[in-house]
Amino acid sequence: MALETCGSCLSCLLIPLALWSIVVNILLYFPNGKALHAASYQLPSYVWYFEGIYFSGVMILLLAVILMTLECSIFYRCCQSESCNKTYRSFISIVLALLGVAFSGYSCIIFTLGLIQGPFCNSSSGWDYIFKDTAGGYLTDYPAWSRCTEPANIVEWNVILLSILIALSGLQLIICFLKVAAELKRTLCGNYSVFVQAGTL
Repeated sequence: MALETCGSCLSCLLIPLALWSIVVNILLYFPNGKALHAASYQLPSYVWYFEGIYFSGVMILLLAVILMTLECSIFYRCCQSESCNKTYRSFISIVLALLGVAFSGYSCIIFTLGLIQGPFCNSSSGWDYIFKDTAGGYLTDYPAWSRCTEPANIVEWNVILLSILIALSGLQLIICFLKVAAELKRTLCGNYSVFVQAGTL
């Protein structure tokens, strides 16, 4: 029952998560708040995939708005009976929530791979992904971080921001899963009945 009751508030939670995802992803383009390296394309390749802006940002934001619209009491009726109308709304919500799972899941995977790969930085051997062969081992090898000389503090910058993005997309993934579960439970086990409608027998 609690899952069904919270189904409508789950969509609202996606909005701040999507907005934060956009903001944090934008910060990745400006190491230490400077636009110098973005202008010269001296940024990691995964930054240019725009996952935090498009997939876990704008797309999740649009899905959240549509889901909230579907949950409003004032909604266009696609068929004669109220139960039929609610069933269609629930079906559309499930499809949208599954899209949210796909968008947030994809973003979470790319952010994780980016964190494992490490930053694109300047070292004694020039600009390169100097931690790409460590399989993420550099994350606990703090002395090795000093090998990146430019941009300054780029390892800390990337680790913190990518960790935040992983957490945000992970929360979006969980919320979308819960939304799917809530709508399925509502459709199959509770409030809505597709096959038996009162007054039509």
